[in-house]
Amino acid sequence: MQGKSSGFIRWALFAVLVLAAGAGGWFWHAARMQSDPAAMLASGDRAAIEQVVHDYILTHPEILPQAMENLQKQESANQLAGIREELEQPFPGAILGNPNGKVTLVEFADFACGYCRQSVADVEALVKENPDLRVVMREFPILSPESDAAARMALAAAEQGKYAAFHYAMYAAGRPSPQGIEAAARVAGLDLERARKTMKDPRIEAEIKRNFELARKLGFNGTPSWVAGDEIISGAVGKQRLADAIAAIGQVHP
Repeated sequence: MQGKSSGFIRWALFAVLVLAAGAGGWFWHAARMQSDPAAMLASGDRAAIEQVVHDYILTHPEILPQAMENLQKQESANQLAGIREELEQPFPGAILGNPNGKVTLVEFADFACGYCRQSVADVEALVKENPDLRVVMREFPILSPESDAAARMALAAAEQGKYAAFHYAMYAAGRPSPQGIEAAARVAGLDLERARKTMKDPRIEAEIKRNFELARKLGFNGTPSWVAGDEIISGAVGKQRLADAIAAIGQVHP
C-alpha cells in the first residue's frame, strides 16, 4: 500500500507539472502520446489525480504564464537548432552596427514594409547604445516586385561596402519604386553601373532564396521578424522589447 501511495503522489505531481506546462491540454496530450502512466491506475485513482491537477492549477494560476513562456522558449530553441550558424552569418557587408560584435540580432525585413520602416529608428538607437551589437540583415522581399528590386540593390550596396547607407536612404525614400531605388542608391554613393550588374549575380539570387528558406524554417510569414539568442519575435515590437531580448542573450549564451 505504501508503494502504491508513493507512486500515486509522484504521478500526481508529474501530472500537475505537465498539465500546467501545457496550459490545460496540449502538453498533456503530447506527454500521453509518449507514455501513459495513468493507464496503470484504477479509474478511481485517475479521477483523484485529475481533481488534484484541477485544484492545484486553480490555486496557483500564476504558474501558467511562466510555464507557457518556458514552453515557447523551448520551441524557439528547437526551431533554431541546426540553423543558428547559418542564420547569424550575414551576406558579406549586409550588417548594421559592429561587424565584429559579440551580440547578434537578426532582422528579416522588406523595404516595402511600413512596420519595418517604423522599426528603423529602434534598431538605430539600439546600435548606438550597444557598441558590441551586430545586426544581421536578412532581405526578405515578400510584399511586391519592387521589394525584390530594393533587396537586390541593398545586397549590391553591401558588395560595395555601403549597405547601411543604402538601407537608411531606401527607408527614408518611402515605399520602393524604380525611381526611388535608384535615388536611394545615388544618396548612398553607389557605383550604379556596378550595382546593376551585381543585382543579377547568382550570389544575390542565392542569398534571397536562402533567406526565404530560413524564414520558412522559423515560421516567419511577415516582416519585420527577429531572432535574438533563443528568442524568435514577430512584428514591430518596439525598442524596449528588442532591448530586453538583446540583454537576455548574454545570460543564456555567455
